[in-house]
Amino acid sequence: MKCMHKPAPAKEIVDALQLLGKERLVLAIHDASFPAASGEDIGRGSPYGSGGTDFIRFARGLGFNGIQFGPQGQTSRDDPSPYDGTQFSRNILSIDWATVAADSLFSGLLDPIQLQQMVAGNPNPDGRHTAYLYAYDACHEALASMYANFQKAPDGRIDDELEAFSGRNREWLFPDALYHALAVEYGGRHHRDWPVRNKDCTGRDLYLHPPEKDLLCAARQASLSAHHRLAMERYRLGQYIIHRLHTGLRKRAREWGLHLYGDLQVGLSPCDQWSRGDIFLSNYYMGAPPSRTNPEGQPWSYGVLDPDQYHDDEGRPGPVLKFMAARLDKMLSEFDGLRVDHPHGLVCPWVYTMDDPDPLHAVQHGARLFSSPDLPDHPRLARYAIAKAEQLNRKLPRHHDNWVGTLDSSQIDRYAVLFDCLVKAVIAHGGSVNDVLCEILSTQPYELQQVIQRHALNRFRVTQKADLDNHADVYRSENARPEDWIMVGNHDTQPIWRLARRWEQTGENRRQAEYLARRLQPDGNIDSLVRELTGDRCKLVQAKFADLFIGPARHVMIFFADLLGLEEIYNAPGTINDNNWTLRVPPDYARSYADACSKGTALNLPRVLSMALKQRGEEFSRAHAELISRLEQSGA
Repeated sequence: MKCMHKPAPAKEIVDALQLLGKERLVLAIHDASFPAASGEDIGRGSPYGSGGTDFIRFARGLGFNGIQFGPQGQTSRDDPSPYDGTQFSRNILSIDWATVAADSLFSGLLDPIQLQQMVAGNPNPDGRHTAYLYAYDACHEALASMYANFQKAPDGRIDDELEAFSGRNREWLFPDALYHALAVEYGGRHHRDWPVRNKDCTGRDLYLHPPEKDLLCAARQASLSAHHRLAMERYRLGQYIIHRLHTGLRKRAREWGLHLYGDLQVGLSPCDQWSRGDIFLSNYYMGAPPSRTNPEGQPWSYGVLDPDQYHDDEGRPGPVLKFMAARLDKMLSEFDGLRVDHPHGLVCPWVYTMDDPDPLHAVQHGARLFSSPDLPDHPRLARYAIAKAEQLNRKLPRHHDNWVGTLDSSQIDRYAVLFDCLVKAVIAHGGSVNDVLCEILSTQPYELQQVIQRHALNRFRVTQKADLDNHADVYRSENARPEDWIMVGNHDTQPIWRLARRWEQTGENRRQAEYLARRLQPDGNIDSLVRELTGDRCKLVQAKFADLFIGPARHVMIFFADLLGLEEIYNAPGTINDNNWTLRVPPDYARSYADACSKGTALNLPRVLSMALKQRGEEFSRAHAELISRLEQSGA
């Protein structure tokens, strides 16, 4: 990798953020969306190569002091969603093979011709979209070739490194490697569809009875691992490589003054549900309840952690809490903080029955695991109830945030068990509650609200969702709290530039302009500003960005598409097609971003910060006139 000087944002950006009370300015981007360097693109992005590092350096130079990654677990060949990836194993699709080829430790193991062929075969050479299936196959073929070459000419240095890595990570590495070897044997099918040969402990249900407690399963595990030894060793090599690359990135990030945030996804991959099958309920899945954002709900088919296994009979941490602790310890050794995906899943998960042949019907008629003491259609949930029957608001639907109306402190203690584990782990790793980013969006049940308040945690405020007719709406920037994270959108929303085009077509731009004018010019005549914002879609979007910086929230997050002025949707929730999860940073981002900024069609941070500073009033503006002038010159 080429040597680069340490990036730093312009002083006026740093000074403006400090004056506005913004502690974190974080760029959100998933691994696959990173650009690749010229001649190195195999159809999928990676933060670990020269192209990804250049983009992170570019972001740091703009003023960002943090990067929010998506989940980085291993995905399956037929499912590119990072939210269905593994909890412990990293995704080898994020390996940057040019960086590996240049690493002296792996000298000679990757044929340069193979790397050239991987690049030449990329079906999306313009670099604007991921070619998921191609990249998946190409990465696995490259790893297979490296392992074959390593077998022919073993290297003691690599052997020593692999043994040390395996020793540190055996608890997850062994079952994950075995699962992926079996998945290949069974044609990539979900483990629920693997064959059952007899009533003995087969590969399909190997971990339903932990091998350490079941001699039959232990014998079967030993037999399977011996049969798949080479595939498991190859898997181990891939995991060592991708973990080595992440360690290098984190070192650079610290040198550059960047915080790295991981994504604690709510769901579990098929691999995790297989290898830890004994800690999940056998008759329920977890999903998303009907909500403001998704009125129909979403049947995720994720495992539900068994409440009976939170603790053992002596009240000590049981299998579930040990699993959580291991997961958190690994992530917090690799990141500076964590985004908590759908936090209600850790506090009051919405569950639905497995036996309903219509998953959508099932999730729409689901219930909250700990808040269902006497539901006639879910009698099995009564034993897990924390909320009592008299504490429920029966006039409301059971998915309503206020279905539970009151709780005493002992009940909140019980709802908070997993979150207590999370906060404790973050603090143990040197962080604070500000390093726990709670992706609370369209649903915040009363139970979750109480747990969040218990730890003084934050929530997300997505301003494009704001209800302008409701002054108390949670998405309006003025209603944020200092500890909150505020953003115009995220990976699940439309890019703000696309949404503004729709506002222009429907006439909503006028209402947005009136709201923003009142926010940005509270003491003046807003008529001219309303006309200006209504008549110019780009100025309206810049004002929408400025609104993030004038409220009380100290933490601002920008999704990469919103930064760059892209209008294509990255992810449409609940949608399965070849376009989802494919949008990438265009290869010419540096030039195209500069051009777009000059035209106002991308986030012009100096101009936006200038607008936010001037919102403080004439006296404040006069006191900081020089800084405002430098920002405006920089953003011109």
